[in-house]
Amino acid sequence: MSEKDLDYYMSLPYTFAIKRYPDGNYFAEVVELPGCMTEADTRGEALGMLEDAMRGWIELALQDGDPIPEPASTEDFSGRILLRTPKSLHKELVQKAKKEGISLNQYINYQLSRAIKY
Repeated sequence: MSEKDLDYYMSLPYTFAIKRYPDGNYFAEVVELPGCMTEADTRGEALGMLEDAMRGWIELALQDGDPIPEPASTEDFSGRILLRTPKSLHKELVQKAKKEGISLNQYINYQLSRAIKY
């Protein structure tokens, strides 16, 4: 196998976490790379700056010979969640899914994905 270089690490599916502060600014970080973070005025700027920060973080680690964590493989996750909810919440979720014309599973996936994007 060839040596793991900058291009190799930059091609991996690292986890980007973005949070919007009450003042409207955005904080972004690469979850697997400790200290790899940035702030910006917009979400798009934060993502662009985070890619630059990630590149710099990895370049420095390669230069210093430090270990570079890799993202967990999706093979480590089944995609299945067993979730118990109060009956009242279950009823409300079913009603909202019906109103949207989608399955309960699709509705919950949609709501979960919206919740973790910000």
